[in-house]
Amino acid sequence: MDKKKLFLVEDDPNFGAVLKAYLEIHDYEVDWINDGALALNKFIVNTYDLCILDVMLPNIDGFEIGRNIRSKDAHIPMIFLTAKTLKADILEGFSIGADDYITKPFDSEVLLCKINAILKRNAQSDLKEESGKNCQIGNYLFDYPLRTIIIGDKKDKLSPKEAELLKLLYLHKNNILSREKALQKVWGDPNYFTTRSMDVYISKLRKYFSDDKRIKIMNIHGSGFKLSCPEE
Repeated sequence: MDKKKLFLVEDDPNFGAVLKAYLEIHDYEVDWINDGALALNKFIVNTYDLCILDVMLPNIDGFEIGRNIRSKDAHIPMIFLTAKTLKADILEGFSIGADDYITKPFDSEVLLCKINAILKRNAQSDLKEESGKNCQIGNYLFDYPLRTIIIGDKKDKLSPKEAELLKLLYLHKNNILSREKALQKVWGDPNYFTTRSMDVYISKLRKYFSDDKRIKIMNIHGSGFKLSCPEE
């Protein structure tokens, strides 16, 4: 089973190193960044399962990083880990979309339990979403198990990779699906050749939806793709 990958932003060198080592001992892969100004660029070019953000950081604070991450990925779990204990700070953290707000000092075992619980809940939610048979995309009906797109009397049969890629786009609809996540989930090997192959599949998917002008599959420069369609 692949290790879950965590994105840790913490400027204290001693605390960051200890926390990274602790999480790695418990079978997580951890990318640790110690400067807020570098965090967003690192997040964009990688795929993570959960973010752990300190708030008081040099250059850009954790709240601003959290907002930027939310604009790129509306669903990734996020924990603020900080010494800021005022009610206003806690409320701000949750208003950004945090799954939890943990104040320092804290018990490492408690943090680990919270991470495990959030990732388990997120996986169950993804499974529930992915198991649904029919998805409405504008005027089209997407049947993932049968790999078909239907509009009126017209029915298109998708290849396995087309269906997987469309499912990911649908699960991220009106939000950005990163290239890295799509390549890892569908092809399992992000490299030059699979990237070119994915671009071809994106072009094919666009053609399937040509009868509904409200539906667009857009390239988001430097980030990935976005399925823009009416909310049902």
